[in-house]
Amino acid sequence: MNIQVSPSAIPNSNAVSLTSMLDRDDYLTGLLNQVTATKTEGWLQELRQSAANWVRHSIIPTTREEEWRFTDLSSLRNVQFHVEMGNFASLEFDILPEAANSRLVFVNGVFAPELSAVSDLPSGIVVSNLAGLSVVEQEGVQQYLAQAEGAQEVFTALNTAGITDAAVVWVKKNVVVETPIHLVFISGETATISQPRCLVVAESGSQVTLVEEYTNRRGAESAEKEVYLTNAVTEIWVGDNAQVSHTRVEQEGAEAFHIGKTAIAQARDSRYTCHAITLGAKLSRHNLEILQTGEQTQTTLNGLTIISGKQLSDTHSAIALNYPHGTSDQLHKCIVGDRAHAVFNGKVFVPKLAQLTNASQLNRNLLLSSKARVDTKPQLEITADNVKCAHGATVSQLEDDEIFYLQSRGIDENDARKLLINAFAAEVINKIPVPSLREILLNTVNNLKSLTNE
Repeated sequence: MNIQVSPSAIPNSNAVSLTSMLDRDDYLTGLLNQVTATKTEGWLQELRQSAANWVRHSIIPTTREEEWRFTDLSSLRNVQFHVEMGNFASLEFDILPEAANSRLVFVNGVFAPELSAVSDLPSGIVVSNLAGLSVVEQEGVQQYLAQAEGAQEVFTALNTAGITDAAVVWVKKNVVVETPIHLVFISGETATISQPRCLVVAESGSQVTLVEEYTNRRGAESAEKEVYLTNAVTEIWVGDNAQVSHTRVEQEGAEAFHIGKTAIAQARDSRYTCHAITLGAKLSRHNLEILQTGEQTQTTLNGLTIISGKQLSDTHSAIALNYPHGTSDQLHKCIVGDRAHAVFNGKVFVPKLAQLTNASQLNRNLLLSSKARVDTKPQLEITADNVKCAHGATVSQLEDDEIFYLQSRGIDENDARKLLINAFAAEVINKIPVPSLREILLNTVNNLKSLTNE
């Protein structure tokens, strides 16, 4: 149930109690004031105001909350973030040949038309920023933007409160898009906050492949040392018998904070696949939530987290299989080196109505250091009595006998470790349907020297 607090909607007798509810968290209020400084008009401003009202009586999560008990955000509070308009100078990012003419680029949340390229797309698909839509198209967006479940979560509401633009991908009924759509969100500059927003609507019978990438200003001097916050939200609506293949890559700077939310609604007979790759950021959190809204859906989630140093990466997923004959298959892998800390919490809900559901969930973890840490909690909550469900988790290290075997074949110890690590990661990366992106990610893993050093 959506709850919106508006002073004008509360009787005078309750004014004192309402005031005590608002601005409960001074730091969060400061962030809210930053992201709402720029005003919009009409329906978008009403949407933003509703979300802002919710944020004003919320607080930033602490480790006392079960969902955040392994992810301490106190270091986030030590930085006073501000909004910075897009700086399009000295930027580098990977251009995927398969998506050379189907790319939207945003810098610090601001659309960068000179870096984007949208041409040669088939009729029946809209790939645009929010401001570039026609009046009719914007009316359609109103029916979906910020309407996904979980809109009241504090960081999601903060993003909604600050919406001024968004990446929009809309595929019409029965349209099959062969070309991948590449959405690039570049953040950076010291103490800035950017809030990328993405809306994807795949109408019934349609098919589309998406690559959603979050990165830093790699062409800028000392970009890796910049402290900034990316608070991203993506909503994906998959219509009846539609198919969406979605790859999400997070490769922020080494000192960055990244908080992301991906909310998916799957209608009857739809198919959704997500490949979530997490490589960057000092602290990252990805909330992946799938809501089944019809029978016979197929959901495939493949995740890979690779961290080292003192990085913390937290993945929380929730799959709500509310109807019969649903299928879900989840594999999430973590490679953790040095003093890094990985967190995985995966939930699968199968209520009584969801008979004949087939769900599996597996979290596999590879620790490369005695000081590396992983906290894993796969969960199944089942009340249906005619289902096939399984879940599990493994934590292991590189096997000495495997390293010895490779050494006996003339491979030195460092290369042997690298081969084993690459093989562990490749199981997920090789499932990505964009060849050039697979090659980039495999090369990135191969060049992560910190993973092969104790």
